[in-house]
Amino acid sequence: MPTVSHKRLIPSLFISGVLAQTGQPTWQSTGAGTFQIVGNSGVSAQQLFLGTKNKVYIIDKVENNPLKVNSHAAWGSEYDLNDNTVRAMDVVTNTFCAGGALLGDGTWINVGGNQDVTYGGLAVNDTSQDLYKDGDGRFAVRFLSPCDDGSCNWVDDKKNYMKTTRWYPTLETLEDGSVIIIGGNLYGGFVSSTDNNNPTYEYWPRRADGVEITLNFLQTTLPANLYPLTWLLPSGNLFLTTNWATEIFDYKNNVEHAGPPMPHAVRTYPGSAANTMLPMTPANNWTATMVFCGGTDLQPNQWRKTVVVNVPASASCVRITPDVTNTFEEDDDLPDGRVMGNFILLPNGKIFLVNGVNQGVAGYGNDSWAVGHSYADSPLLQPLMYDPDAPLGSRFSADGLSASTVPRLYHSSATLLPDGSVFVSGSNPNPDVTTTEKWSTEWRVERFYPAYYSEHRPEYSGLPAKLGYGGPYFNLTLASSELGSDPTSSLGNTKVVLMRFGFSTHAINFGQKYVQLNNTYTINSDRSATLHVSQVPPNPAILAPGPAWFFVVVNGIPSMGQEIMVGSGKIETQNATQPASLPGVFAAQQQTGSSTGTSSASNAASTFELQSVTLFASIFAASLAGAAATLL
Repeated sequence: MPTVSHKRLIPSLFISGVLAQTGQPTWQSTGAGTFQIVGNSGVSAQQLFLGTKNKVYIIDKVENNPLKVNSHAAWGSEYDLNDNTVRAMDVVTNTFCAGGALLGDGTWINVGGNQDVTYGGLAVNDTSQDLYKDGDGRFAVRFLSPCDDGSCNWVDDKKNYMKTTRWYPTLETLEDGSVIIIGGNLYGGFVSSTDNNNPTYEYWPRRADGVEITLNFLQTTLPANLYPLTWLLPSGNLFLTTNWATEIFDYKNNVEHAGPPMPHAVRTYPGSAANTMLPMTPANNWTATMVFCGGTDLQPNQWRKTVVVNVPASASCVRITPDVTNTFEEDDDLPDGRVMGNFILLPNGKIFLVNGVNQGVAGYGNDSWAVGHSYADSPLLQPLMYDPDAPLGSRFSADGLSASTVPRLYHSSATLLPDGSVFVSGSNPNPDVTTTEKWSTEWRVERFYPAYYSEHRPEYSGLPAKLGYGGPYFNLTLASSELGSDPTSSLGNTKVVLMRFGFSTHAINFGQKYVQLNNTYTINSDRSATLHVSQVPPNPAILAPGPAWFFVVVNGIPSMGQEIMVGSGKIETQNATQPASLPGVFAAQQQTGSSTGTSSASNAASTFELQSVTLFASIFAASLAGAAATLL
């Protein structure tokens, strides 16, 4: 597999050595469960992602933002989390409804978009109309190597564009750190159509054949088949859903297996349900379960005939575990129907639901029935907390959560930050910047502070800069002051977590994942503790290679996140080895320093074996028996 020509310059801390001890949040919150308006994004946050611990990168469509760069309106910015300032970035080509992902070498990739436009989103027909100086972005491939010193910029690689135009493409990072680029359409529109559909996929870096390949699934799911929701499963297959359909896709052999219909609602754009993969943990053997909440029940023949702004949003929620079962499980309903909500995984294993509306769908247009241009109305300002491990009937709660004061409709985004707060921005359901519509362009940035934010954060030392797949365990040290009066209880409620925050756009955080590592512990004679932590399970399909964020969570309180490299730091087949067995749980006698007793840690499951890949494949095959194994 060739490497990317514009790959990130990996800091030496990713190559070897040990990271510094963690600390405490430096930003003062306004209180547990509250939102705080902290700054201005410069460009409306149609897309965003965290690039470094201090920088959020924001991408808009080409429009008349007041922020300027190179004598034209900017549609990209770098947001500094330390002082809430922005730096304009020249993204060159039109990124309207592009897709993005993190490559295995730490480079962010952004692909596709729209043709070059002038005011009001109108196509440029001659160079005299090129007021924004934007290039055609439909074939574009763009790279960013994030930095903290303000020196990095987007690189638009005109020599290595995609083979076909893509508007609303999905990107998913694979086991070798490359990405698969799926679907979209050829030239834009509210929903797709036969003459506009792009039912193909391709890879980046481009593979030897360098061609796009037809995906039958995208030919049978019109018209709501844009941004197909896609996850890499531990089995090494992909789970996809779009419109009312699902499938498991063996991309290595180009074989498609029909899945069960999506219950109750369309979850993909423009239905835009909140969606995420639930935490993968030793307790569930790192099994992938996806949850979908909200959306719309519009049928394929209704999208172009219905006054969609009046359609009530669905309140239904469902789960599926594709490597284990071929059926959906009913989950708790939302208290209110919601479209365009964002699910944000938190380090404590709970999931924050923010943004969205109670009425209508994603999208905008000049229709007489639109609210201004918006195809949605009735924004929901009240966030929710979802506990995936709570009993049915008690998973959603608004207790202790204040409402936002900023409506977030179409083209809103959100991401977790390393201090455990949530960055929220965007909203512009209009063809260009406007301050006169009911739902106007929004540049205000909020931070939301979960209940744990102002608590003392666990501080530890000894974290290596790089983790592999399997192999020897590593040790972390926690001082006695981090464990309270009952170290045994605290350590029994400790978990070690790797997270990806994802590329956020259109109610999706592409690549968002939560993987808990196995650990046991030793309580030392001075009441400090040593955490014995396994490296990443030896299956890159559980967590693809590339930078991730590392947290230690004690009694539900997360440490500050530290960036760490998973895998080789290259786009290549990753090495995986048998994990070393962890020590048992030991408590040292203070008087003698000798150890006494051993037992299984409450959060330490059996060691993950290399054979689990075979196990997942067997489960997958069994789950597709009979009708579920029908090839498309």
